[in-house]
Amino acid sequence: MAIRTEKDSLGNVEVPAEALYGAQTARAIVNFPISGLRANPALIRAIAAIKLAAAQANADLKLITAEQANAIEQAAQEILDGQHHDAFPVDVFQAGAGVSFHMNANEVIANRAGQILGDPLGSYKKVHPNDHVNYGQSTNDVFPTAMRLSALLALEDLYPVLESLRNSFEEKAKEFDGILKSGRTHMQDATPIRLGQEFAAYGVAIAKSLRHLRTTSESLRELGLGGSAVGTGINTHPQYRAKAIANLSKLTKQELTPAADMRYAMQSCAPMSEISGALRTLALEIIRISNDLRLLSSGPNTGFNEIGLPGLQPGSSIMPGKVNPVLPELAAMVGFQVIGNDTAVALAVQAGQLELNVMMPTMAHNVLQSITILTHTLHELDHRCIRGITANTPRCNFYAQSTVSLATALNPYIGYASAAEIVKESVGTGRSILDLAREKKLLTEEQISEILDPLAMTEPRETI
Repeated sequence: MAIRTEKDSLGNVEVPAEALYGAQTARAIVNFPISGLRANPALIRAIAAIKLAAAQANADLKLITAEQANAIEQAAQEILDGQHHDAFPVDVFQAGAGVSFHMNANEVIANRAGQILGDPLGSYKKVHPNDHVNYGQSTNDVFPTAMRLSALLALEDLYPVLESLRNSFEEKAKEFDGILKSGRTHMQDATPIRLGQEFAAYGVAIAKSLRHLRTTSESLRELGLGGSAVGTGINTHPQYRAKAIANLSKLTKQELTPAADMRYAMQSCAPMSEISGALRTLALEIIRISNDLRLLSSGPNTGFNEIGLPGLQPGSSIMPGKVNPVLPELAAMVGFQVIGNDTAVALAVQAGQLELNVMMPTMAHNVLQSITILTHTLHELDHRCIRGITANTPRCNFYAQSTVSLATALNPYIGYASAAEIVKESVGTGRSILDLAREKKLLTEEQISEILDPLAMTEPRETI
């Protein structure tokens, strides 16, 4: 492979001749062969946007030339448009604070900008990674900004998926509204409920998780960009901070504001913990709902079999005809991963010291991975599972009439103890609560019809 030689503060470094990255990236490749995982595209787009916004601000303040700024802007825009992402090879597990990833971005943009101005790769004569692309910036304010911004950008893909999933549950709630079934608490028979009511509640859970994510994400909008090394703004123009963040807000179509205290924005990564916690809450709800779907569709002959899930693939290499609930299983496993990611984020957020938390790369990786895998998983769960669910109405009705907890409605008339005796007899004989109530003449036929009507038992009661 053809190589070129670059020099950094530690000495000469060999770099692939055609690589857009430079010496510090080449060192990081050697130093951190850890996971094989690369930066999330949202993080790459975010740092490119920051470099573009900073170049605009610095050019406006006459701190870099218009020629340099235009070339930097063009290079950064290309990255925003999805080009050159293969020039970001640094592992997600790297040196603290994200210095390697940040310099990777500075080098790629400087080399591409130099190309645009006619310089060979690695010369950095017209556009330098540190002196021009990184003018007035530090990893210590750029990476926290990129981390927050990338989460906001990635969430824009998750929100519509959650809205669609909520709508699908609501549609199923309407479709199944007239289907009675037995409720279950402690995994035991409970009073009747409508299948539609169960699905409506799933929709509410998704809606609340979506609202929680939107609310929590607001803390990500407060940025410490312009704080430079320790939050004091050293080597920055007094107007740079406001201009750069205004440019960044316009460029990304995100409402972004300068942090009230730049030191806080660099010391504390609490917003990452908050959004990770909201993702964890969503994951817990998804796991719970997935478990319900697996139970409700269990069988077909020896389980609940109250609903049918779309058959997506054969379920066994040895048992013919078996079909498994593969997407609810997947959703649960992804939920487990999100919970694990949140634990890693929590430990990283508390690990800061003094003016900087250097554990940011793992925060960025875990939060972005959680958003990404939830987005993809819930899209598939919605389109390939929830929308195709069918109800086994006869089975649901059988359970609705069979549940011994129908006796609950007798409590106000014959008392808890007498109702419990009927339940025992029903369990022992296999006869229904309705039959026993008639036989013992505990109620009139009109009362039985009114009180033990499973549909009436599922209607909400008026409140004062």
